[in-house]
Amino acid sequence: MRLHYAGPLPEPIGFLLLPRFSMMAFFSAVEPLRIANRIAGERLFTWRVIGLDGASITASNDMTLLADDTLASAPALPSIAICASFEPEERLTHHLLHWLHQRHQGDSVLGGIDTGSLILARAGLLAGQRVTLHWESLPAFRERFPEIDAVESLFEVGPRGFSCAGGTAAMDMTLDLIARRHGDALAADVSEQLIHARMRPRHDHQRHDLTQRLGTHKHSVIEAVALMERHLETPLTLARLAARIGISLRQLQRLFEQELGERPRDHYLRLRLQHARQLLRETDRDILSIGLASGFTSASSFSRAYKQHFGTSPRQARHPHPDDTT
Repeated sequence: MRLHYAGPLPEPIGFLLLPRFSMMAFFSAVEPLRIANRIAGERLFTWRVIGLDGASITASNDMTLLADDTLASAPALPSIAICASFEPEERLTHHLLHWLHQRHQGDSVLGGIDTGSLILARAGLLAGQRVTLHWESLPAFRERFPEIDAVESLFEVGPRGFSCAGGTAAMDMTLDLIARRHGDALAADVSEQLIHARMRPRHDHQRHDLTQRLGTHKHSVIEAVALMERHLETPLTLARLAARIGISLRQLQRLFEQELGERPRDHYLRLRLQHARQLLRETDRDILSIGLASGFTSASSFSRAYKQHFGTSPRQARHPHPDDTT
């Protein structure tokens, strides 16, 4: 995954899988390597699965993979991807931090898949890098690490590290690696084998644009929702929002009910509460500060709205039951 590689073939890549890692992201990263080897008729890449200590690692979908190595036994590798998903910091130990620093000081280029960049940020190994991670985790990551340039791209590759948003973005990052190492033609052949319609560039957005997400082409509705998403901490009044897009408040309300089947007030509240839920799950900020960051004026008003919408209190949301995650 490193930007340049001048060593012998096959090129070895390590995948450190943290418990509850994203199986989808891991397979999306590895399968293009396997197919590239088959099409090329030679081993261009090899990969090793690294676990923290035991012989197996359980993914977020409850499937289990056997590890090739532990932290103690893993060989020197030019690239190591930390593959994570839900609550990656639960397994962040001094031993793991020490291991990451050792590899960083050696010849390994470290990267993050899905929320793997959060581990590297906690280790202090992302200074001066631009990184990405899953869009759901980006707001909380930016809150905690404002000094790191975190962007909503599919993947990022630089001289000192790499990262991707997880899911099928890992496939795009690996296809980019294949193209850089062995040419666009091979990467295109691998993409076709995967029934991957096109090789997406790194700067593609992770999410569908608002037209697709909302299911409407009404410019006023799209512009209104975009303003809502940009003003979660200090919400605009509906009158102010309508004025910003050049329509009346009555028109705004009518358009939302016609196009989205809900009132603009309810849509705005849902966006703010979803933002709060991510901050609760992925930061250690207190309830009041999270409520304020989501546009509420007090902890009580925030807790009341949160419980009414999600059926659980903000405090309980910090440690959701595994069945509540997907």
